[in-house]
Amino acid sequence: MAALRAHAPGTRARWERTNHAGRTVGLYAGPASAVGAAVGAARVHPAAGLAVLVAGACGAYDDVAGDHRRGFRAHLGALRGGEVTSGAVKLFGISAAGLLAGALMKERPADRMLAGVVIAGSAHFANLLDVRPGRTAGAVLALGAPGLLRKGPGGELTAAALGAAAAVLPDDAGERVMLGDTGAHALGAALGTAVVASNRRAGLIAHAVAAVAAAAYGDRVSVWARAR
Repeated sequence: MAALRAHAPGTRARWERTNHAGRTVGLYAGPASAVGAAVGAARVHPAAGLAVLVAGACGAYDDVAGDHRRGFRAHLGALRGGEVTSGAVKLFGISAAGLLAGALMKERPADRMLAGVVIAGSAHFANLLDVRPGRTAGAVLALGAPGLLRKGPGGELTAAALGAAAAVLPDDAGERVMLGDTGAHALGAALGTAVVASNRRAGLIAHAVAAVAAAAYGDRVSVWARAR
């Protein structure tokens, strides 16, 4: 993040946004957390690192394209009308990456499908919370903390996600930077891979149901995050 702040490619305006309070903040935390989480995850399982990297890349495209429509219905409706929105790119790109990672991380077909839903759903859920400073990074830390008690790949992938979130949280909460879609999707996907590595079918089903419910009630989730 420090390197991007000092030597960010392109114009300064490309890396600045106005947050909900009208303050100018930098987007440096997004790519920094995405790369950090992806590298950490890849050291544990290459497929997990790939899923995190693709989630961050799809989010970066949305940050650059600047399509502010929210919700699956809006983007799918635009797609039916022949318009490919940045949100549609995220939807299909992150879903494909989640399914691929799930196929490589699990052995049975049903578990692979559930794993893909969990990874993509976690990425989407994290982005729903990114409506106020520190919400997404704080949620990743709170939700992932119990996973640090696990041994093996699950605990290691949790550590990768939480390490990246903890690194950017002070500047994010302090309204000096924002995660944007780049960081939010990447951190969510990283946490999703940790869930996949830590759970068998029953746990995967529970997390997949929660992810689908969050997507179905996405507007309410974002409203709740704003109020906290």
